Amino acid sequence: MPYPARHRDDVRKRIVESARRQFNLKGFEGASIVEIMHGAGLTHGGFYSYFQSKSDLYREAMNCFFTDPDWKNCWEGIEIDLSGTDIGAQIVRAYLSRQHFDDIENSCPMVALPSDVARSGPDARQAFETVFVAMVSLLERSLQGNKSARRTRAEAISALSIGGMVVARALDDLPHADALRDSCLRVAMELGGWKAKTKRSRARKRA
Repeated sequence: MPYPARHRDDVRKRIVESARRQFNLKGFEGASIVEIMHGAGLTHGGFYSYFQSKSDLYREAMNCFFTDPDWKNCWEGIEIDLSGTDIGAQIVRAYLSRQHFDDIENSCPMVALPSDVARSGPDARQAFETVFVAMVSLLERSLQGNKSARRTRAEAISALSIGGMVVARALDDLPHADALRDSCLRVAMELGGWKAKTKRSRARKRA
């Protein structure tokens, strides 16, 4: 009996989702193809029918964080509308949110893997750079000024968001980590010229 028309696409998506979880938990070097395929409910032997190498899979797992329309539903209360005019502010708020901080398995691989990728080969570093550039481009759409000025601020905001989450997760003191994320969020919003939501306004919205 033949597989449904979308079978191959569905299997590929399962592999990518499993890979993202494994890369976030164990790093690029620590995540094995056997574990990734097992997490997708598949056998190791089928891997090369879908990807040429682990670096090839890593590149797609990285990209899906910004290109997969389903990623915005990972965290309750955090929504991203990629067609919105305030996409930059939405991304920064989501990126530095407590939900993103807590959900390590489903978080952006750029947070979990920068030092690991720096020690890896050119394919992994190129994949990291591709996703960083994608983030910068999305933020740039919401900024004012000439192209050079927009790109400069978008790169600074991206680095602040990623680096802020990396450091926050490295801190043992949770209140300190929360305060650091809030500080990075305030500065990033100022750089973007976006209005920051206060804690009071967030509480009112929940009520």
